Amino acid sequence: MTLRQAQDRRANATRGEAKIVVAGETLRLRPSFAALVAAEEELGPLFALVERAAEGELRLGELVTLFWHCLDPKPEGLTRERFGEGVAAQGLANVTPALKTILSQILQGR
Repeated sequence: MTLRQAQDRRANATRGEAKIVVAGETLRLRPSFAALVAAEEELGPLFALVERAAEGELRLGELVTLFWHCLDPKPEGLTRERFGEGVAAQGLANVTPALKTILSQILQGR
C-alpha cells in the first residue's frame, strides 16, 4: 500500500468518518449521502434505525449493513459475509465508537 492509499483510508472525524479494524486491517467508514441512501433503502428509515439503536434494539445484521454501505473504500476481495464476521468477532463494545460516530453523523449532518 502506498502512502497515498494509507492516507485515503484514514478516518476524518471532521467529516463524520469512523474507523474499524476487521481481520487486522483498519477500514474507514464514510457516511456519504450515497452510502446513507443505500443503507436506508435496505434498512428502512434511518431515524427509526437511530431510535432502535438508542433503545438497545439495533440488530447485528443492521449494524453490519449500515457499516457495509459506509465502508469506503471496500477492500478488493472482501465480501459482505466476511466483513460481517469480522465485525462480529470484535464484539459490540469494540465497534460501538464507530457506530456512535455514524449515528451522530446521521442526526447532526456535517
